[in-house]
Order: sequence, then C-alpha cells, then structure tokens
Amino acid sequence: MNQQRKALLFGLTAVLLWSTVATAFKLSLRHFTPIELLLYSGVFSTALLWGILVYQGKFRLIFQCSRQEYLLSIFLGFLSPFLYYLILFKAYDLLPAQQAQPLNYTWAIVLSLLAVPLLKQKIRWQQWLALLVSYCGVVVISTEGNVLGLTFTSPLGVALALLSTVVWALYWIYNTRDQRDPVVALFVNFLFSFPFVLGYYLLTSDLRLPPLEGLLGAAYIGTFEMGACFVLWLMAMKLTDNTARISNLIFLSPFLSLVFIYFLLGEQILAATFVGLILIIAGLLCQRLR
Repeated sequence: MNQQRKALLFGLTAVLLWSTVATAFKLSLRHFTPIELLLYSGVFSTALLWGILVYQGKFRLIFQCSRQEYLLSIFLGFLSPFLYYLILFKAYDLLPAQQAQPLNYTWAIVLSLLAVPLLKQKIRWQQWLALLVSYCGVVVISTEGNVLGLTFTSPLGVALALLSTVVWALYWIYNTRDQRDPVVALFVNFLFSFPFVLGYYLLTSDLRLPPLEGLLGAAYIGTFEMGACFVLWLMAMKLTDNTARISNLIFLSPFLSLVFIYFLLGEQILAATFVGLILIIAGLLCQRLR
C-alpha cells in the first residue's frame, strides 16, 4: 500500500469514527451527567495517549517542555478538554443529536472570524458569505424549519452548542503557538485539564459508582473521539501529498452521523436538518472560494 492510500485509509477511518460520536454522546448522557462523562472519558483518552507515547518512544518528551510550554498547556487544557467538552456535552444533553451535531460544525466559520483580531489576518468577502449561509442553516436546524416563528427547541442548548464553537476555535488559534510534538502536547494538555475537571466534578456532583453502560460510552468517546481520531487524522495529513483531498473527507462526517443517529438513537431525521446541514456545509465551502 502506497503512502497516498494509507493517508486515505487513515482519513476515512477518522471520519467514520467521528461520525459515530454524536450518537455515543447521547447514549452516554442517558447514564452520566455532562461533567461525569467528561471526567471518565478524559481518563480513557489520557491513558490512550500515554500508551501511544510509550509505543512511539516519546514519553520522555513530556518532561522536556519549557516553562512557557507548560503554562500554555494549562491554558489549552482549560479550553479543551475541560471547557469545550463540558459545554458541548451540556448542549447534547439539551438538544436532539441531529441539531447539536450540525451546529458544532460551524466552528470553522468562527475560527476564520476570530483569526482576524487574534492572528491579525484579513477578513475576506468569502468569510462574510460563509457566515451568512452557515448561520441561515443554524436557524433552520435549531427552529426545526419554523424560521418565521423563531421557535427554538432549546434556546439554551442552541446557545451552548454555538458557544462551544467559539471555545474550540480559540483552542486551535492558540494551539498554533505550540511547537511541540502534537501527541506530546495533547497528552500534557489533558494532564493539566484534570484538576479543572475533577474540581468542577467534586463541587457540583455527588460521588457515586459509575454505571457500566456509562463507563462503556465514556471509554468509546475517550478512546476514539478525544484520542484515536486525532492521531489518525494527524497521520493522514502527514502521509498525504494532497492535503485538500484528505481535508474534503470531513464533509462526509455530518451526513454519516445522521445515519447513526437515525438507526441507533431512533431520532426521526427532519427535513429541516438536511436543509440546514447543506447550508452549513455550503458555508464552509464558501471559505474555499477564490
């Protein structure tokens, strides 16, 4: 198998796994609160990253970071996984999966807008067009097609889903300052996020033995969504000689996700969800116009 085929295989595997996580979120939240799900999935993800670093012979690198890099990891760990996933899980708790999942895809639009003041990039007309088209899709999805009535399924859920895109975009903008090995940096970020997660859990939750069903869901989310998908995507981008071709695979994920949501969660997929999702994807594609 040549390098390009390996890149395609890694990319497709990551996309397929990402397509299942909306369903996994909803199933796991039947047994866990958002902070419980974050706590246990973070443990599984950290353990996976530790195993990968040991396998790659890079574990010693986590002790060789500079003071500035450790401080950056504290900040990034606060943004994600702590703040981002806490907000995202709460949004999934309040919204149907078919609404929360497409809304989360608007983070790329937010990223391009925040890059203007934070990275001193210029905003282009394509970004304004992308913003307009994508957020038309947001309104269609979050109102279940009742655009004129502006009746939202859960206003708080929609607000949290959109807020999560801001946190995720901020994470990636500040992540551009990190020059460490990506897996090393992610592992250290997860380690430094643990005090935030545990502290919030102890302050807001009663201690209890986790149910087995919830643990299985947390293990799946931590292993794949928070850990393996990142590594697989990283390998795909490293091996490919055509970054755009691999990047375009990500547009398959939201549509595949609706298939899992329909069959595994039993949600009846609304026509408004398809229309809104197409608008969001169209907005993302507008950013690539020249």
